[in-house]
Order: sequence, then C-alpha cells, then structure tokens
Amino acid sequence: MEEIQCCVNSCERPLDKTYWDNQYQSNAIGWDLGEVSPPIKNYINTLQNNNISILIPGCGNTYEAEYLLQQGFTDITVIDIAPTLVKKLQQKFSSSKNINVILGDFFEHNGKYDLIIEQTFFCALPPTLRQKYVYKMHKLLKNDGIMVGLLFNRTFEVNPPFGGSKKEYEALFKNAFIYKQFDICNNSALPRTNTELFVEFKKNNAVIVDLYGFEGITCNDCMNKVSQKFAVLPNVVNVSMSTNYAEVLIVSKDKILQQDLQNEIAYDAKYFIKKLNS
Repeated sequence: MEEIQCCVNSCERPLDKTYWDNQYQSNAIGWDLGEVSPPIKNYINTLQNNNISILIPGCGNTYEAEYLLQQGFTDITVIDIAPTLVKKLQQKFSSSKNINVILGDFFEHNGKYDLIIEQTFFCALPPTLRQKYVYKMHKLLKNDGIMVGLLFNRTFEVNPPFGGSKKEYEALFKNAFIYKQFDICNNSALPRTNTELFVEFKKNNAVIVDLYGFEGITCNDCMNKVSQKFAVLPNVVNVSMSTNYAEVLIVSKDKILQQDLQNEIAYDAKYFIKKLNS
C-alpha cells in the first residue's frame, strides 16, 4: 500500500495560516487525492434534497464542492485558512452563485448547516484541538444536522496528518452525536485502503455541549481524576479533556453550573475551570 503522507513537519512550528499557506505555495499537498473521495461521493449520491445547506471546513482543493455543484446543490460553503488556496478557489468558482468561498478560521466561523463534510480536516488539526472541534461541529449544525466524512483509523510517524482509533473517537464524540454510521470504510481511495473509518454522526439535540478552559493539571493521572469527578455529576453524559489538559468538553442533559464544576476540583488550589463558549 502506498504510504499516506500529508506534509513533513516536526510540529515545532505552529500549524497556522502561514504554515498551511506555505504548503499550497510550494505545492506540498501530498494529502490531495486529486478527486472526490469515493466514500463521500457515494454519500452525496444518496442525498435527495439539493437545497440543504452544506459546509466543508478546511476544504483544500474541495473536489467535493465541485462535485456537489455538478449534482445541482445550491447552498455550499467552503472555508480554509490558507490565503493562496482561497484566492484560487474564489477565482475558480467566481461564476457560481451556489457556493460561498471563505478565507477564515473554522473555529471562528458562524452559521448553521444541515450537513458538514469532513475530509482531511480533523486529521490536519493538532490533537489538542479535538475537544474544540467537537464543540464547534455541534454548534454549527442545525437541529438533526449531520456530520459525515472520514477519520483515519491509524497513527502516523510524521505529522500532520494526526491519526487515531475508533475507540478514541467514540470517547470524543460520545453523546454529543448519535452514531448513524461508524465503520471501517470498504471503498476508500486506493492510497488509504484499510486506514479509514466512515462516519455519519447526527447532532444530538437532547444535550448541552459546553467547552471549558482548565488550569492546573500537569499529568494524566490528575486528568483522569478530574474527569471522573465531573463524569459522576448529575446529568453529565460525557467528559473529554484535551491532550494538553487546557480544555475540557462536557456533554450534559441539563445545564451545569460552572461553580458546581469548580467545587468538584476545590481539593487542589491550582485547579480552575472557566467556560469558553458563549
């Protein structure tokens, strides 16, 4: 099997706008398939309403958007942080009124969508942002909205891309979304054969998804202890903390007071929690 490589980076450099723009300026886009990913193409073919609102974050060369336009979809938004790429896309799609190409940060984007397509965006983000990703996905989707796409079911020696496993993803998205499909992908593009999970997640409208900043934790044992304390609070149905211990995602059936969370960690004077989302 051909080795999957995104780009070469020691991760000492920040994966920011400058980094990704440099990849497009130098054409170092080894992750680019040059076509619509077959599983996503097949999924698009099952959609019956061409007027649904669709977002593709971290869109890259966005063959998916091009295919959606060809199939008659009328409300497509793509967003990427790389100016060189976005300028190219704006020129490419300048004659179409059915697509909006945005230069911007996904995490600062506002809107509501019926469908969000995940295609090599999650894996391009540092793992420290995964809790923030789940929160933002949940917020951007309309009630009963769907997130669909592919997640790598493997790890990589060179990052990005950043991989993971089904077990990790299940713990991350648990109860914020309802898993409609979550299986090994059997029709991946050839370079990615046996390395992908196909996901179709429906937004869970019955829960509240909140993101908090956290200060004071310095080790996994402490993280696990704090997470367990939050997890047993009434109405809490999932707790997930970022790998740098700086953010915690809490999914609950009812509103959780910040003070109640702070009370749970009052045994250590270093610990402090603060809600990040509005």
